[in-house]
Amino acid sequence: MQKILFLLVITSFSFAQNANRKYESNSLKDNVLNVVTSDGTYFFKIITDKIIETSFVSNGETYNENSHAVVLKPKREKFFHIETSKKIDFYKGNLVVSIQKEPFQISYSYNKTNILSEKNGYTKKIKIQIDEYASDNKPKIDTTETIDFNLTSNEILYGGGARVLGMNRRGNRLQLYNKAHYGYETKAELMNFTIPIVISSKKYMVHFDNAPIGYLDLDSQKNNTLTYETISGRKTYQVIVGDSWEDLVSNYTLLTGRQPLPPRWALGNFSSRFGYHSEAEARKLLKNSKTIKFL
Repeated sequence: MQKILFLLVITSFSFAQNANRKYESNSLKDNVLNVVTSDGTYFFKIITDKIIETSFVSNGETYNENSHAVVLKPKREKFFHIETSKKIDFYKGNLVVSIQKEPFQISYSYNKTNILSEKNGYTKKIKIQIDEYASDNKPKIDTTETIDFNLTSNEILYGGGARVLGMNRRGNRLQLYNKAHYGYETKAELMNFTIPIVISSKKYMVHFDNAPIGYLDLDSQKNNTLTYETISGRKTYQVIVGDSWEDLVSNYTLLTGRQPLPPRWALGNFSSRFGYHSEAEARKLLKNSKTIKFL
């Protein structure tokens, strides 16, 4: 029998909530804007005029620039940095990240229209659990890290990888863990592979650039909140925009890489059937097919 864990307490200790975080200073180095706050440093990097990368590094941690997914290297192009006593705008083209100093707030706009903003920013969540079958009955403490954002009430959310949930994924809490779900009928929250991206009907995309397992919470609590939760790793995400759906997808694949088409002869190895029991069965099907040349 599987052990049953009862969740007794869920407590969120805020290390970077906007109400408590204090702006301290900022500096520019190459195409990166460093914003120092009371509990850590933000790194804003302009990758193209339609892609901005944001990283948060808590005090005592080291900035890890190595991405597991991004292949595009930012070029040394002209960007704009405008600072007033109240805020900082950092941008190239029409995609702008704005940092409000007090109270601290990060928001993104495209073509002079607000598209996204951090809600609480980075927080550390501590879960205390009791295993009723454990001999010592001691609590188990798990720590996860989250980044959350404000959503508008009418946004439709897509993405997350292969799922059997319909196109609109809003309202779901999606596990980020690659696993096949065999024998599903009308619903499967996991289907072979997951992707840590969220696509909005407002034609922007957020790519969470981190490899460890976690969750994408697409407003499951019905409070207009998008949350990325992970067990560890980088607190880095890219905001991607587009003037059309094709442009948005093109910008994302420019960032993470484009798979080359296979040679034409290889297409003959595909057949609309799944689950062969033997090589002989597969060869028999290919031999009798009128549309596939048997090699």
